[in-house]
Amino acid sequence: MNNFVIRGDICYSTDKATINTIENGYAVCENGISKGVFENLPIEYSDYELFDYSDKLVLPAMSDLHTHAPQFAFSGLNMDAELIEWLSSSAFLEEAKYSDLGYAQKAYSIFADVLKNSVTTRACIFATLHKDATKVLMEQLENTGLCTFVGKVNMDRNSPDNLCEESSDKSVEDTVLWINETKDKFENTKPILTPRFIPSCTGELMKNLSEIQKEYNLPVQSHLSENKDEIKWVQELCPDSKNYGDAYDSFGLFGTDAKTVMAHCVYSSDDEVELMKQNGVFVAHCPASNINLSSGIAPVRRYLDNDLKIGLGTDVAGGHSVSLFRAIADTVQVSKLYYRLVDENAKPVTFNEAFYLATIGGGEFFGKVGSFEKDYEFDAVVIDDSVLPHPQALGVHERLQRAVYLNADFKGITAKFVKGKKVI
Repeated sequence: MNNFVIRGDICYSTDKATINTIENGYAVCENGISKGVFENLPIEYSDYELFDYSDKLVLPAMSDLHTHAPQFAFSGLNMDAELIEWLSSSAFLEEAKYSDLGYAQKAYSIFADVLKNSVTTRACIFATLHKDATKVLMEQLENTGLCTFVGKVNMDRNSPDNLCEESSDKSVEDTVLWINETKDKFENTKPILTPRFIPSCTGELMKNLSEIQKEYNLPVQSHLSENKDEIKWVQELCPDSKNYGDAYDSFGLFGTDAKTVMAHCVYSSDDEVELMKQNGVFVAHCPASNINLSSGIAPVRRYLDNDLKIGLGTDVAGGHSVSLFRAIADTVQVSKLYYRLVDENAKPVTFNEAFYLATIGGGEFFGKVGSFEKDYEFDAVVIDDSVLPHPQALGVHERLQRAVYLNADFKGITAKFVKGKKVI
């Protein structure tokens, strides 16, 4: 039995526009599932263990829909470069190091520890093409207690020699071995198919990955419409496709029966947006990398108003921080730039909407995750925002905004629960 009550200043979304706050409220967990939030504790829960976090903020699960574990080692470096230069000078050079399992062990243990001690409870994570190093990452993440999808990357063309699989057949062979070795090994860490993006995967490989997806019923993650030159390149490689998303869809790797998350979607056409909505594809909005890699600003207001499935990604190391608090603030900020510089009809994203994206929006990829409403899986992060002293009286919602913008997650995390299990 995993039954307990958390007392504190509780904040959670109920819809895109609304954050409910209850000062000195009670969030009830029963067998890892939320029974709801109460101003006064119902008598039927009075004998449950009580975690008293009075005067602290209690937040639901936060989900990172897109990040690169091997790139964490150089996060914060070479941030003055644009995407293509940055890939060559930083990302590919670092990822090649993971052929060395000793290096992988050292680097991934650091990444896993940092992620555990962040506000993230769920994540979709790229590894590298190295099968054994990807297993090391999965082992490290399982030890954190977090719930993650981890992908062995596939890339058999248009890649550096030391990061290009020798053939489609070899890529498939390694992928199937990796899946069979990991799919039932861990409780909380599961495989996700990860073609890096269309330019790095031959049509033969994409067809084979589609067959693997169907056989093992795996989710899929990749990149979509991040860069204008990239979009032109995809059109050249797949001349029969209507758009970048359609190129994935032609291989059966774009939603519908394959739960799919696509990172960035900065320049998605109207047809591509409609295809994403029709197929239930999740958008991973990565505002920090939009800025750092000069890709442009994803039109998040457009996606929200069109009811696309959308959450946030940190995109380390294109994004320089694993902090989803930072991603929430960045989402609001870049949407203001989009409104002012690109389209004045696209009103900026509100704080409440950005918080929703970090919680329920991204959490949906993992199931019923991201809220304290009844029947959601019980993930919680407790923040001691007294690390941010202030002279005036503030309400719970104001304290939440301040905690997000002033990075209270860096030194204010007091406790963390995932599926009802205390991991911090």
